[in-house]
Amino acid sequence: MTVKTKGCVDAVIGMASGTAICSVAVMIGAHAAAAADTLEHDKKKKRHHSADIEQGKAIPAHEEIDVVGQWQHRSPKFTAPLLDTPKSVSIISRELLDQTASHTLVDALRNVPGITLGAGEGGNPVGDRPFLRGFDAQSSTFVDGLRDVGAQSRETFNVESVEVIKGDSGAISGRAGAGGSIVIDSKMPKLKQSIEASLGFGNADYKRGTFDGNWRVSDTGAFRLNLMGDDEGKAGRGPSHYRRYGVAPSLSFGLGTPNRITLMYYHMQNDDLPDVGIPYDNPTFNARTDGTARVSVAGSGAPVKVPFNTWYGLESRDSNQDGIDMGTLRLEHDFSSNLHIRNTTRYSETTQNDAWTMPDDSQGNIYYGYVYRRLNSRISTFDTATNQTDFYGVFHLLGFRNQFSTGTEFTREQGKNDTYTAYVNGVSVTSGTNFTHCATALAFSTHTCTSLTNPNGNDLWTGQLRRTGNPNSTRMDTKAVYFTDTITFMPQLLANFGVRLDNVQSTYRASTGEYGRGDNLFTYQGGLVYKPARNGSIYASYATSAIPPGNSVGQGSDDISLGADRSGNVGNVLKPEKDRTIEVGTKWNVLHDRLTLTGALFQIDTTNFKITTATGGISNGGSKRTRGGEVGVSGNITRDWAITAGYSYLDARLVQAGGSGSAAGVMNGRRAPNVPEHSLSIWTTYNITPAFKVGGGAYYMGKVYGTDSPTVPKFVPSYWRFDFMASYHFMKHYGLQLNIQNIANKRYFNQAYTTHYAMQAAGRTAYVTLNAHF
Repeated sequence: MTVKTKGCVDAVIGMASGTAICSVAVMIGAHAAAAADTLEHDKKKKRHHSADIEQGKAIPAHEEIDVVGQWQHRSPKFTAPLLDTPKSVSIISRELLDQTASHTLVDALRNVPGITLGAGEGGNPVGDRPFLRGFDAQSSTFVDGLRDVGAQSRETFNVESVEVIKGDSGAISGRAGAGGSIVIDSKMPKLKQSIEASLGFGNADYKRGTFDGNWRVSDTGAFRLNLMGDDEGKAGRGPSHYRRYGVAPSLSFGLGTPNRITLMYYHMQNDDLPDVGIPYDNPTFNARTDGTARVSVAGSGAPVKVPFNTWYGLESRDSNQDGIDMGTLRLEHDFSSNLHIRNTTRYSETTQNDAWTMPDDSQGNIYYGYVYRRLNSRISTFDTATNQTDFYGVFHLLGFRNQFSTGTEFTREQGKNDTYTAYVNGVSVTSGTNFTHCATALAFSTHTCTSLTNPNGNDLWTGQLRRTGNPNSTRMDTKAVYFTDTITFMPQLLANFGVRLDNVQSTYRASTGEYGRGDNLFTYQGGLVYKPARNGSIYASYATSAIPPGNSVGQGSDDISLGADRSGNVGNVLKPEKDRTIEVGTKWNVLHDRLTLTGALFQIDTTNFKITTATGGISNGGSKRTRGGEVGVSGNITRDWAITAGYSYLDARLVQAGGSGSAAGVMNGRRAPNVPEHSLSIWTTYNITPAFKVGGGAYYMGKVYGTDSPTVPKFVPSYWRFDFMASYHFMKHYGLQLNIQNIANKRYFNQAYTTHYAMQAAGRTAYVTLNAHF
């Protein structure tokens, strides 16, 4: 039984806030994922059975029907349609990625309110660092259901959709997941012949090409190849430039049969001259003793006011050369139409070779009109080996329908990290204050220091970079088992619950010794769903998560909390952070199932939060609370008018924030970092004719703090951004698309580092793309 979809309303499998317009084939019933590929686009509809499908009634396998809905490569851990899932889930479809020209994960996530981007720190100086409901989600990012911690800047050329699961998701995804998880679904082979290609040009030296070819190689086999090349600057941000290419082949056999096998490989490489940010206007003050006159006073904590294209980097020193290689083997078997098993094995390796300038405000140079060009660097190799088995299906117990999923996970994640040290005339730049305080002529003649208002990125840095030679390594071993179930007591009442047990063993090795610790993490979730009507649901849920010390395995901002070394010396032993989410919400399909409306209220409580004690130590004495609400609308208002929109309100407070000495308790009750109080995203399109479409987007982000310290706050101000799109299809196989992002050329900042700098977004960016489809 095949199904054609119209729009993005969840009459069949459901969806939630932020879901985008899509028009893809779906299959409901036996061999769902594989058999969907057998759709023939020229078949005519026979009957409309969306109501029967919604209620789980059987549809003859040979009948084709039309419904409105959306198919995703969803994890089997979701045991109910999204309409009946007691969680907030937003789906960014391939169509929305294309319409908004979202070429990176960062671009894509702006379509989901409540997500902010943290400026790189720790092990991820320039990679993706999304925050969900105020919680770092770098370690809660998944590719095709498997955790992908390696620090990187992700591309979308091989992405079918991005699913954003909000709220504690420990029972679904394991460790971390306090604010939710991000699940990236890759493009998969299909039983059809197709080629799609694009070529785009624009301002800021923008050039991009993609290729997506799918070939049927046998009755049940298909091969797909995705390619990407991208070379572009960053409008208004000096010499910043990004070059990357990607290759993603995949091969499937057994499509449409009970036994399927898929092989996937993904490679992406980038060679960038990164943006380096703008310092805040209230840095630490160190008084000069050389007679230099002070030229400014402490500001409010916003980025300093300098010309739009001010860039503090050094073209002669800065670069980011990162890569990712990922190989995946997936085996699937259908015991029956109601019982399935899937096993996925993956090995991946992420590499970083980064050296870039941070405009350091910690030495007080800004008050004298100078900036110290501090070197930030990273030399890293991170590999992951994982095997995950999912056994899922439907059974009846005591007369009630149970849609269940259970499985196991075995993962080893390991990273090796080193850095560069900057030298001038054989002397380490950081060995004294002559360079860091911009206090000598040599600091300026070597361009280690520069002007605050008029830096020159072409300055020839005459120092040297040497590998520091003090590497460290981290390792996380995970063994886990999970079970989730949705019980249908009656058509109007469902219950969802899940449990998961993770055994995690972390190890840290450095010149100071070897340290390790182990934790057993038990997480769970439960929810009730009441359906007053076929097209609507009201839910309440409770979910937990746990974040062990060293959760990012050296790839992010959290450090590993040390246990006992080989000599038995006890270091700093910390417990896992604990989080819980209480959420109530509702989801409705309206306008004959063309449009979905969603809403949710929630509270997240965090305990065992790591803080600095009054004596300068580290303890689990911290806590914070996040309260908020979300509303969303997605689908078609009319046949030609589509919309995806959402609004998020977040009030995140540090209840017990610690602090040493006179700072003890100062941050209690203050706003948590990287949490905007208000955020909004709207994307809408209208078909003026069958061939001509226009669209526009509006995005709002409230003030975001790096720190809400009452004495030295750091923040980026609120902003609005507006985008435009127009597309025209001609000669059956071709189309032209115009995208203009940040139409008003608004200066805004989209990332706030805790202490030193904020990242400025690109100015007005416009490009035209020629698309071909065969």
